[in-house]
Amino acid sequence: MNPMNWKVLKTDDDYNKAAMRLMEIFHAQLNTPESEELDLLLVLVKDYDDKQYQLPELDVLEVIKYKMQELGMKSKDLEPIIGSKGHVSAILSGKREITLKMAQKLKRYFSIPAEVFLG
Repeated sequence: MNPMNWKVLKTDDDYNKAAMRLMEIFHAQLNTPESEELDLLLVLVKDYDDKQYQLPELDVLEVIKYKMQELGMKSKDLEPIIGSKGHVSAILSGKREITLKMAQKLKRYFSIPAEVFLG
């Protein structure tokens, strides 16, 4: 198939055809019509995947609580990281926002990817 015949993938059928063709020409030599088609198919398939399969947003408080449970920690164990008992309680209950400084400390302490805090 000529690479110019491909269009944005809108259905599962389009996606399946593109994926099958991608597998057929996966080892195409560089600078050939097949390698150009492969480059285009990779973009189209990724675009379809991104639109169809979005990862769920992680709730940062749930991640922190999970990490605490995993490590056998109590709220008071977060006081050196977050601040007073009241601060810790307000953060864990969702009544207070996590500040950038707290996020940095929690990220380092629990080895949580920064993306979790950017939700």
